[in-house]
Amino acid sequence: MIQAWKERIKKIGQLNFKAVFIRPKEKGMTLIEALVGIALVAIAVLGLAQLFTFGILMNSRADRIANATFLAQQKIEFLRNLTGTELSSLSGNDLDEQIDVNSDGTYDYRRLTVLNPQVSYTEIRVLVFGPAQVDVDQGELLANPVQHRVMADIRTILAR
Repeated sequence: MIQAWKERIKKIGQLNFKAVFIRPKEKGMTLIEALVGIALVAIAVLGLAQLFTFGILMNSRADRIANATFLAQQKIEFLRNLTGTELSSLSGNDLDEQIDVNSDGTYDYRRLTVLNPQVSYTEIRVLVFGPAQVDVDQGELLANPVQHRVMADIRTILAR
């Protein structure tokens, strides 16, 4: 064993790469190999952790969009159940509601309903925005819904 080390030290002086770093008869791995393996595992684990975080964010966003779509559909169903007289009394007004879904005192959504009466039908447009647009002017939201990150924009027609 000591003889093998003496030969290695002698070969290091000669800068013989194969003799120093490649050991065909010895078992095990070098420190460099271990560090490279640890680094590769660490990179893989960090990538998986980042994917996990991204998945959670996308699920949260999908949940908010699903809730916004439900709120828009809920408003349309409410308007469909109104009589022609009740619907025409609402038609002059744009309905602007701030909604607190979980009753925690913070507005979670802003729902804008635009009714446009025609001769034989009423055009309905329901837009639902997130909490960041609670204080934005209604006209600005209607003019540029995409710029203000609309979560749901549903249009329909009611004939009465």
